[in-house]
Amino acid sequence: MFENKSIAITGSSGGIGRAIAQMFVAQGAKVAISDIKAPKQTASDIGAAAFACDVTDEAAVQAFIKDADAAHGPIDVFVSNAGVGYGDPKHAADASNDAWDMSWQVNVMSSVYAARALLPAWKKRGSGRFVVTASAAGLLNQIGSTSYSATKHAAVSLAESIAIRHWDHGIRAHCICPQYIRTNMTKGFAMAENSRDGLLEPEDVAKALLASMQDDQFLVLSHPIVSEYFKARAMDHQAYIAGLNKLKQKMGSEHLPIKEEG
Repeated sequence: MFENKSIAITGSSGGIGRAIAQMFVAQGAKVAISDIKAPKQTASDIGAAAFACDVTDEAAVQAFIKDADAAHGPIDVFVSNAGVGYGDPKHAADASNDAWDMSWQVNVMSSVYAARALLPAWKKRGSGRFVVTASAAGLLNQIGSTSYSATKHAAVSLAESIAIRHWDHGIRAHCICPQYIRTNMTKGFAMAENSRDGLLEPEDVAKALLASMQDDQFLVLSHPIVSEYFKARAMDHQAYIAGLNKLKQKMGSEHLPIKEEG
């Protein structure tokens, strides 16, 4: 399905981004990966091309897309994977303005920048796939990180808008919404390590993405239980809020670590 296709991925020096890159390489694709610093070792290890890209800078995102085009031809699949998470120090929304700004820039606007650059050509071509790495927090919530939850909800909505606006143009959008995955973001985070639904590996997300793309499914759920939680939330939102508040009380003061996810 992806043999000789041109793939570009942000935030891919490790974690989910690297696993997705490896999956596409195994499928015979030509893969360009990027991170804030060019992930040359990762690229060498998996057989990809490495580029530096600060996804908070629209010009840098455009440059990465041009570099990937030059290396492997026009991009067929773009994976907007770069993400950040910041905890609430004292109460909901208590993260600093800098943390909020960075969350919006990385978790939302980086995808906007890429979509602006790619969609016009994809519409003319009649094909293209745009993948957004959001989170189960974008469908539900992440206790202790309001900025993460709010921006991941926005990321899901952006991906939905691309799907709605451009499905008839032959363009597909996919939104990755995992629960806890063993990455730098969850390292040392007790709630993740003790999750009743399991702490999965980045490779599990890559497998789920491939399956969703093969079936043209929008949502990518490495943890299928997220679908049931999402339905329960829609059916009785008040009960959902009450349940998470009880969980919050059990958790105490723990919140999402302040870490970047590549």
